[in-house]
Amino acid sequence: MKRITKSQLHGYPRPLMQRADWTNLNGEWDFVIDHKAELAFKQVEFTGKILVPFAPETPASLVADQGFFKAVWYRRRFVAPSLIDGEKLVLHFGAVDWRANVYVNGSLVASHDGGYTPFSVDITEQLKKSKYQTIVVQALDDPHDMAKPRGKQDWLPEAHSIWYPRTTGIWQTVWMEVVPAASIASLRWSADVPTWSLGLSAKFAGVTEGMQLKVAIRHRDKLIVNDAYGVVDGQIARRIDLPDPGIEDARAAYLWSPENPQLFEAELTLVDGSGKVVDRVSSYTAMRTVAVDDQRFLLNGRPYNLRLVLDQGYWLESGMTAASDEALRKDVELAKAMGFNGVRKHQKIEDPRFLYWADRLGLMVWEEMPSPYAFTAQATQRLLSTWTEAIERDISHPCIVAWVPYNESWGLPDLTKVAAQRDSQRALYYLTKSLDQSRPVIGNDGWEMVAGDILAVHDYDGDANRLRERYSGGLEPVARGELFAKQRPGYRELLLDRYDHSGRPVMLTEFGGICYSPDKDAWGYKRAATVEEFSRQVGDILAAVHAVPCFAGFCYTQLTDTYQEANGLLFMDRTPKYPIEEIARQIRG
Repeated sequence: MKRITKSQLHGYPRPLMQRADWTNLNGEWDFVIDHKAELAFKQVEFTGKILVPFAPETPASLVADQGFFKAVWYRRRFVAPSLIDGEKLVLHFGAVDWRANVYVNGSLVASHDGGYTPFSVDITEQLKKSKYQTIVVQALDDPHDMAKPRGKQDWLPEAHSIWYPRTTGIWQTVWMEVVPAASIASLRWSADVPTWSLGLSAKFAGVTEGMQLKVAIRHRDKLIVNDAYGVVDGQIARRIDLPDPGIEDARAAYLWSPENPQLFEAELTLVDGSGKVVDRVSSYTAMRTVAVDDQRFLLNGRPYNLRLVLDQGYWLESGMTAASDEALRKDVELAKAMGFNGVRKHQKIEDPRFLYWADRLGLMVWEEMPSPYAFTAQATQRLLSTWTEAIERDISHPCIVAWVPYNESWGLPDLTKVAAQRDSQRALYYLTKSLDQSRPVIGNDGWEMVAGDILAVHDYDGDANRLRERYSGGLEPVARGELFAKQRPGYRELLLDRYDHSGRPVMLTEFGGICYSPDKDAWGYKRAATVEEFSRQVGDILAAVHAVPCFAGFCYTQLTDTYQEANGLLFMDRTPKYPIEEIARQIRG
């Protein structure tokens, strides 16, 4: 296997708030597997190497151990940059699965639970005067713990059916940056098309009394905003009115969409009372709003038909971690070339670099919470913690147009019988709405819905005619009610507790699942023996879906083969199974 070098992994890990200077700590680390999680910090003896940020289960990590183990340890030495004027050195982790304990020069500096969200720690006080500093990371991840959000990670010795190899430990970029004593700590953007304005909120660290935040916003290198706001109590919150082009056609040139992914580039500068620059970051945002009415998804106030594809986000050699920034960009480009205008990232909080390319190139994203599989108080607490951190991380990305906290009742195994589980679905729906009122939320993607802004139905019926007939009752509430009362895709009820589905659009958010693979043991919902048969089956099922008037959008299963699950339109190496132009024609209808 070709060795993947650190230089291939560059790309600013936090694209919505970039500083000029940062240090990528990916690369070769000392490593050891602690099979039973028995070792204390001082007992660890490092006997091997690993290539960060690849999980030890993957070939790309150079470890490639897919066995059961509960903990792993990492160690790396680094040279700390010189710090002046109260500067701080902050260490960042993109994602460590599941619990991370971080030591710097022997001191425990951070602990974090959650395998899909980032965390940071100021390590300034732990730095030694000597040249080299040492980071040690312990990652605890019980492979049989069903009460933690684990997504598609298998609990059996070998991946089976729709479940994939496990991901343990560091799987996103580790990096550090020097931060001024007073600094910009976080940013949040929003947009309002009717008032032609942007919302900006920022929080600051350190002593910022008497300071101002200067905001310069450009569109296609044209300066359109040049404002300054006083920092009060370590924060600001402002509504920024943009120069209104007026006529609708002129406005359209500024609106973000998959066909026209227009971004506003922003530079934010924190200055003290004398005008001296204290901190500077670059960011971006977009003029884009999403909503739903009783029949359609609305983009920028207009009906917009969603053509999504289920995207698992795995690579054969590197698992959940893309081999490079270019690999993430390629997936966005491939989805668009295949005729899709969006992806449903399935059971994975994706690397922010994927969202960056989706923002830049124009691809909508449904962000979905990886599920636990047990319903316990601990599982609920972990789910809430990870989900709120994910929304906080990604809320400002224009590409994200929907939140999906639950999928197919995973983590709610007795949803039809246990009221507490139905309450959990409602609670997470309303929590998500309270954190972000600007996007639709799907309460339980697939079936057994008691809350949600979109009726998201999963139906893997391989008979195109039967699928068309099932959903051709039209948009009238009576016909829709009869449909949902009678039909049970996957033998599941679609609606529970007399859920009022009026005023919500219907989408077929999983269907297809046709397997074509030279591997006779490959898994799929339905199998095609030849590539010609595969193309015909895909075309027939898509034609049936396009012919159903009540669908406001769809999500085809799936983008790529993923290990033994071979129902992708692409092989796992991203090679199309038949000409991409023909795939695009079928997807666009």
